[in-house]
Amino acid sequence: MRDVLKTNNAVLLNFAQVLLADAGIEAVVFDGHMSVMDGSLGILPRRLMVSDDDFSQAERVLKDGLPDDAPPA
Repeated sequence: MRDVLKTNNAVLLNFAQVLLADAGIEAVVFDGHMSVMDGSLGILPRRLMVSDDDFSQAERVLKDGLPDDAPPA
């Protein structure tokens, strides 16, 4: 698995996951519970992971669908 997005923005993360799901790409959020470790401040980014086989397509989908100022993976 590879990460296609790293962010601590929960809305952006959810939107990216929906974009990928609409394209038929399964995505999993890693580090979703890390905020407990940082005191619930939300400073640690979460990673949106896809399979190696879907990585290139996922990058294209997110490049086309996310705002230009979205953080890269």
